Amino acid sequence: MADRNKDFMAGRNGADELAMAIVGVALVLFVINLFAQVTPLTVIVLVLIAYAAFRMVSTKVDDRAEENDAFKDLIAPILPWLKNPKAAKEEHDKYVHATCPNCHQHVRVPRGKGHLRVTCPQCHQKFDVQS
Repeated sequence: MADRNKDFMAGRNGADELAMAIVGVALVLFVINLFAQVTPLTVIVLVLIAYAAFRMVSTKVDDRAEENDAFKDLIAPILPWLKNPKAAKEEHDKYVHATCPNCHQHVRVPRGKGHLRVTCPQCHQKFDVQS
C-alpha cells in the first residue's frame, strides 16, 4: 500500500507551506463552525480542503512552486511575529532593516542613530539609511 501511494505521488507537488496554511485555516474555520453552525462556513471549509488537496496532487509542480514562493514572500514579514513575538519585538525595537538598492540584500542597522551611510556586505554598494 505504501508503495502505491509513493508511486501515485511521484511527480506531484505534495504538501507545501501554502497547502498546509490552507488546511490550517480550514481547521480553524471548522472548529468555529462547530459552535456557529453556519452553512456557508461549511461550504468554505470544504472548498478550502478541496483546494489544498488539489495543490497536493497537482502535476504542475512549477506553477505550484511559484504560488508557494509568492505565499512565502507575502508572509515573510509576519512570520517572526508568529514564531516568537517577544524576540520579534526586541528586534524591532533595536534595529532598522534596510534593503540594498543594488542587490536587494537585507541589512540590519541600529535604531536611533540618525542618518547612516551603509555599505552592503554582499555587493559593497553604499547607500543611505535613516535609523
